[in-house]
Amino acid sequence: TKEQHDQFSLLASEFIAWNNQINMVSRKDTDYLLERHILHSLSLQFVVNFSSYKHVLDIGTGGGFPGIPLAIMFPETQFYLVDSIGKKIRVVQELTQSLGLHNVIATQQRAESFSEKVDLIVSRAVARTAKLEAWSKGKFKGKPRFAFLKGGDLREEVEEAQLHYSISPIHQYINLPFFETKAIVHYNVSTS
Repeated sequence: TKEQHDQFSLLASEFIAWNNQINMVSRKDTDYLLERHILHSLSLQFVVNFSSYKHVLDIGTGGGFPGIPLAIMFPETQFYLVDSIGKKIRVVQELTQSLGLHNVIATQQRAESFSEKVDLIVSRAVARTAKLEAWSKGKFKGKPRFAFLKGGDLREEVEEAQLHYSISPIHQYINLPFFETKAIVHYNVSTS
């Protein structure tokens, strides 16, 4: 929609302004904000039907990725964005307020202490899969469902995890060089 387009434009300009004050991502990376952060976050929708889920937790959201772009795309879904670093969460709170996102709750806390029950947990470049599993114990309304944005050779990492994950290379959906080494590691997600 036009509103979503406007929100993405505002997200880009506001994020860059905040990043100049508080280092959320590498300053060199802001030149590639659309590709490396926004589009990367949205790539999750290639394997996850977010409309199927009412409550989604973004562990280690950092500057609000993937949570904020997903919240713009899926306004009917409630997103909980958590990070242990206060200055990052304060920026995320400012961004979501500026964007008029009423479906985001951003809090400074460790993932382990998050107490709401959710349908799905997402994360982007935060920790190894087994560690994300451990942090997520007891957080699901029903069966555990995960979708993580990761990079590099993931076979060993996925093998050490308790659950049996699928790996979907992002370059099969988005043909850009940045995505050649990126993948979505997912478990038990609704794809349609």
